[in-house]
Amino acid sequence: MAKISTLPRADEAVAATDVPVGGAAKRALDIVIAASALIVLSPLMLMIMLVMKLTDPGPIVFGHKRVGFEGKHFHCYKFRSMATNSAELLQRLLQSDPVARAEWETSQKLRNDPRVTKLGRILRETSLDELPQLINVLKGDMSLVGPRPIVDEEIYRYSHRFEAYKRVRPGVTGMWQVNGRSDTSYASRVKFDTFYVRNWSVPLDIGILFKTVSVVLKREGSH
Repeated sequence: MAKISTLPRADEAVAATDVPVGGAAKRALDIVIAASALIVLSPLMLMIMLVMKLTDPGPIVFGHKRVGFEGKHFHCYKFRSMATNSAELLQRLLQSDPVARAEWETSQKLRNDPRVTKLGRILRETSLDELPQLINVLKGDMSLVGPRPIVDEEIYRYSHRFEAYKRVRPGVTGMWQVNGRSDTSYASRVKFDTFYVRNWSVPLDIGILFKTVSVVLKREGSH
């Protein structure tokens, strides 16, 4: 799998198209694997839903607005891992803690996030919170492999490379997730996304899926 040092120039032009990268072959792979995974993992998902219902009142599944193929918005599903007043908790932290504010402005993530519940922390560390995204894959909002879905406030970070991001469905996993994840810089993430769009292939997707299993089991970069 390509390392960051081997990435091509990220500022090279990417041709526009109304067909997502990978076309029918990628979509067929998504449907077969996502449907199979949902069947196999349904008992685990039901168990998570039950535990959450008993221990943490509030919605079980959270749909967050993200930017997808052609820049269109969709709701990215996750098991809710944050407190119901997460927005208030975040603003309070950013106003009182300059270190946390700097970390948030750099990566849009926090290592010690006060919004995350006890169960949510376990779900995040094991990436189980992302299992509902298999439904997004079946709906056609996402792909199994692709760029991490971003919010509108992150578009500027991609600059002109956002055109490359828009050419593919966002992924449940991707090159960023298996090459350091949250331990890498945002700039590296953009380069990984651009490389993926320009070099997509079925073997690349399969390789990323297999490596994802190893990364999840080792809990690498999960925060």
